[in-house]
Amino acid sequence: MPHEYDYMSAAEMRLRVARKDISPVELTGRALDRAAETELTLNAFLDLYADSAAAAAQAAEDAVMRGGPLGALHGIPISVKDLIAVGGERFTFGSKVMAENVAPADSPAVERARAAGAVVIGKTTTSEFGCKPVGDSPLTGVTRNPWNTDKTPGGSSAGAGASIAAGVTPFGLGTDGGGSIRIPSSLTGLAGIKGSFARVPVWPTTATPTLAHVGPMARSVRDAAMLFAAIAGYDARDPFGIAGPVPDVVGACDSSVEGMRVAWSSTLGYARPDAEVVGIVEAAVRKFEDAGATVELVEDVFEGDPGDLWTAEFYAGVGIKLRDVLREQRDILDPAVADILEPALGQEMQDYYTKVFERYALRERMAAMFEKYDVLISPVLPVSSVDVGVNVPASHPDRNLVSWVYYTYPFNLTGQPAGSVCAGIASDGMPVGLQAVGRYLDEASVVRALAFVERSQPPGYNICNYDA
Repeated sequence: MPHEYDYMSAAEMRLRVARKDISPVELTGRALDRAAETELTLNAFLDLYADSAAAAAQAAEDAVMRGGPLGALHGIPISVKDLIAVGGERFTFGSKVMAENVAPADSPAVERARAAGAVVIGKTTTSEFGCKPVGDSPLTGVTRNPWNTDKTPGGSSAGAGASIAAGVTPFGLGTDGGGSIRIPSSLTGLAGIKGSFARVPVWPTTATPTLAHVGPMARSVRDAAMLFAAIAGYDARDPFGIAGPVPDVVGACDSSVEGMRVAWSSTLGYARPDAEVVGIVEAAVRKFEDAGATVELVEDVFEGDPGDLWTAEFYAGVGIKLRDVLREQRDILDPAVADILEPALGQEMQDYYTKVFERYALRERMAAMFEKYDVLISPVLPVSSVDVGVNVPASHPDRNLVSWVYYTYPFNLTGQPAGSVCAGIASDGMPVGLQAVGRYLDEASVVRALAFVERSQPPGYNICNYDA
């Protein structure tokens, strides 16, 4: 049965820990218990760190009792996706190829979350090398959605989405190379933030270093903003790292949207969404007008689908990393992943660099657009749910492994900040995500818009009814 801690926000946990109303040891113990309760049905974790988490929680509690300074995330349990390094622990990328690989050190995001007082309870599942927007891998099997266990929680941050929605931890670290924070956030009713490219440092170097982001997923925008604020900022280990101050994303949660200039696009110029999804997101967008923002319909955001530009970059990078495996041990890879990696490896240099320069042109187009608008709003996905065991929704049979997600990968190409929040519940009982995109380095406007959408919803609208 659910416990009072299961759906408590990180913000409330932090406040009550500081007041000595609740114990970090109790919070961590309950998170580990909840993870174990849900694992048989959801399969959200690669590994749980019972001993090290208990020790970290005890240290956090000792600090509270001493009356010393407490970190912004002090005593709060957190999970880490298995595309992010946790020192001394397995780092498998959801692949049998890397099943026994161990990370030599924490990634910057994990290091900073720990420094802020968070307690890492375990590693969450991912699709193989983050290559699929659904939640299964050859190593860990199928991860399921707590809203409906016949549905996927999305990917590649599958276990993060499933476990946070099920009340294991209030937030977690995910990654996003083409939508992998926003997609599962949409399918599990969460808030997720992909900052500007390199705002959150990425290290060790990934297979897709020009597309990869690390960011928070949470049950509320404020909790996601709290985690983002703790992990963002320059780190010399990321060669793309952004120097300078990080916007006040936590403060942006309380900002009015009056005067905000909003571009609304149901298709970005090429997507084919379900009518119900569009209706739910558009209803949320219209509330911006009631609050004093200006909203303008802009359907031709892009001249065409930039999916081929993303594919050329993402799958070529992963393909190079797995080239020898593809040749010698193809049978241990996810067949769908292997099938899409091979043509990406066959690109000619001229074709590849043509796409590189087309990507730069795409960035310029978006920079020009955001001289007029503060935020662009769209659906996150064209559908409200996807069955487990399939890679492409039945309603989009002509799309490939990733191109059916339409709305997310363009903003990995442009490097702009983007986030997801639940806009409402569809007739199938599943949550529908709204995406907000901002100009480069303006995460505050993204959070401002997401938080407004969240405030406009009825209480508890994004809490699943899963009971382990």
